Amino acid sequence: MTTDTTGTVARDGDPRPGGPADSPFIRACRRRPVPHTPVWFMRQAGRSLPEYREIRASVPMLESCRRPELVTEITLQPVRRHGVDAAILFSDIVVPVAAAGVDLDIVPGTGPVVAEPIRTAADVERIRRISRDDVSYVDEAVRQLVVELGDTPLIGFAGAPFTLASYLVEGGPSRTHAKTKALMYGDPELWHALCARLAEVTLAFLRVQIEAGVSAVQLFDSWAGALSEADYRRFVLPHSTAVLSGLADAGVPRIHFGVGTAELLGAMGEAGADVVGVDWRTPLDVATGRIGADKAVQGNLDPCVLLAPWPVVEAEVRRILKQGRAAPGHVFNLGHGVLPETDPDVLTRVVALVHELSSRRADQG
Repeated sequence: MTTDTTGTVARDGDPRPGGPADSPFIRACRRRPVPHTPVWFMRQAGRSLPEYREIRASVPMLESCRRPELVTEITLQPVRRHGVDAAILFSDIVVPVAAAGVDLDIVPGTGPVVAEPIRTAADVERIRRISRDDVSYVDEAVRQLVVELGDTPLIGFAGAPFTLASYLVEGGPSRTHAKTKALMYGDPELWHALCARLAEVTLAFLRVQIEAGVSAVQLFDSWAGALSEADYRRFVLPHSTAVLSGLADAGVPRIHFGVGTAELLGAMGEAGADVVGVDWRTPLDVATGRIGADKAVQGNLDPCVLLAPWPVVEAEVRRILKQGRAAPGHVFNLGHGVLPETDPDVLTRVVALVHELSSRRADQG
């Protein structure tokens, strides 16, 4: 008998009934039968919600991520409003690197801005390894949320080494990732040292969340789509694998997601996740063929579709559910994050529609 870190006891790998581990979301991640297709949205706890904007009006982003009571409230907001099948921890991918000693800020309208971009081996050495004490506010928030959420699973997350490295090398967001690629090609030894250190920080950050009680984790490699498959395999895959394989004994599903990754899906499927997130550019049945039949998929409604008239939204939801049947497990989501101008009521209607359509199919066998 083994203990499942989602809070239920497992025998021969099957969770007992009840609790987050037996939820539709976790069952889909583990490619088990579900009563309906589970749904949650990336950036669901964010700028599209008026209650979020109100609570964040006078609180800077990094500070809000470090206040457990705010993290708890913001994380719960979309669960209350939309009835989604999973909550995702309110945080930011740069939280652990800030805890590791990197001087940065999240600037409104811009994103993460790094005071001293990484250029040398000495810069890499200044990135400290982190422990639970460095991110105790995350530990506290997760423990509060697990109690508040009850049977609803909580997803923890972190940024993947490549995406974090891009911010640290560029000094902020970039459209071309030119400085990142220049370092990658020009000084591979330094590049791998940087990514290895970031993999250590990321793994430690995710373990804090798992030990505090999250039911699943997602590794965001938002900018990996800027690379060719050959470059991804050489410069990125070893470090993402270090993170995901480092959680193989953690007892929770691991999700891996990137944007613009159609040509990378096969390689990303090799990194060690149980679920591969797919952006809106690749149909889920095609993606499943690239990823392999041993992985569940997550996705992949274009966030812009939510701005269209409801009949368009409904047709696209039906299409994605149909294509998702090709996978051994499907978690309905967007192909990237919720846009700020999205009407929250549309998200609520999408959740209800996904549940209705997939439950009807289950009832009909």
